Amino acid sequence: MKLDKIIALCSAEGSNLSRLERECGLSNAAIRRWENSSPSAENLQKVADHFGVSVDYLLGRDDYDISQEALECAKQYSELSKEKQQLVQIYMSVISKQ
Repeated sequence: MKLDKIIALCSAEGSNLSRLERECGLSNAAIRRWENSSPSAENLQKVADHFGVSVDYLLGRDDYDISQEALECAKQYSELSKEKQQLVQIYMSVISKQ
């Protein structure tokens, strides 16, 4: 598996693979090992969830490119409480109709 998208997402976040592994509960160098062996679906999903992207995006099946600004918004959104996420959704719904 190519790691270019994961590395790019880490860079956009100002992070690195080691930190990502810790935050996702993966063992040291687990992601680097994915270059030579397939990751489990569960671990790949953990990384996708961390960045707010699809597994297909990480695997290169989805060419949709995420801007750094959108990535930062997604990261901030994921750190909000459920109640605040609902408020953001309402606000976005209102302003997108204008």
